[in-house]
Amino acid sequence: MPDERVRVGIVAAGHWVRHRILPTLQQIPGVELVGVSNRRRETAGEAARQFGIPKIYDHWKALVEAGDVDAVYIGGWPFLHERVTCAALNAGKHVLVEAHMANNAAEAHAMLRAASARPDLVAQVVTVGRLMKAERTVQDLISDGYLGSLHAIEVNVLDGFTDPQKPLPRRFNRDLSGNNALYVGVWYEELTRWVGQATRVLAMARTCYPLRRDESGARRIAATMPDHLGILADMACGAQATMQFSAVAGFAPPSGVRLFGSDGTLYFDQRAQRLYGARRGDEALQEIDILPEKQGRWRVTENWIATIRGQEQVQYITFEDGVKYTEFTDAVALSAQTGQAVALPLSRFERSINS
Repeated sequence: MPDERVRVGIVAAGHWVRHRILPTLQQIPGVELVGVSNRRRETAGEAARQFGIPKIYDHWKALVEAGDVDAVYIGGWPFLHERVTCAALNAGKHVLVEAHMANNAAEAHAMLRAASARPDLVAQVVTVGRLMKAERTVQDLISDGYLGSLHAIEVNVLDGFTDPQKPLPRRFNRDLSGNNALYVGVWYEELTRWVGQATRVLAMARTCYPLRRDESGARRIAATMPDHLGILADMACGAQATMQFSAVAGFAPPSGVRLFGSDGTLYFDQRAQRLYGARRGDEALQEIDILPEKQGRWRVTENWIATIRGQEQVQYITFEDGVKYTEFTDAVALSAQTGQAVALPLSRFERSINS
């Protein structure tokens, strides 16, 4: 039935969840937000009041085991995802887990095993959607031969100057974020829908500001994640990818993706959400219209609920794809640590040493 009731519990209703997830869930007919659990009860109470959620749980375990919860949205930092996901699936709940999928590939594989043991349940990972607008247009252009043979891929994700006097953002805490440095995983996940997977990774990382203030600002702590990262990757399609992620790049050009082929070039300006291209013989890049009927639209929560109701299949993204992009982030971390190239998919030993 189109409006079949789905009762959703929320674990970790942080900024993204309250500004993107909960409003979109509320708009879906038949969806009921029935419970919320945060690390601090007062923030759970704020979310409950804002979205009319009737129950507050002091611990996520009570929420995922509640009899009036059919499905669980799992927000928060990656360190929490594997525990909550596996517990929710074991309790018979559908799950949608926030990007990044997990701390590391070992945890992502554990999540996939738990989901595979319950094929009657929907297990899905959020995609952020930075490249989604142009996705179908780029796919069609590549399929139609616009680029010819794809030779090189360039990804640049560059933030401005860092103020070392400000508290260290939580995303630079490895205990919370695992191997998910500088949004590498979520960008790679979306890139693979354009050009496919990587087969080998070589990475170099640098921490330009190794000591930062803690959240209180009272003391200095060590940054456990890099703030500048360079990656080379061999891609299964035959191209070589060059990726640069940085939180210390003042006056950098807009984040985006360039595809260089034997016959043409494509460039997507992520900030402006505009696509440009040129072919051999052209004088310069020109904007390519992304037709309304081809524009990607972020509808992750809608797809999750529709899949639970048996109306659709998972579009963005499956646990299998989540494992692949988590293995990529592990390979980047392992290569940066050892100075060696790392092949994909990872071996069991490589997954174990990165966990």
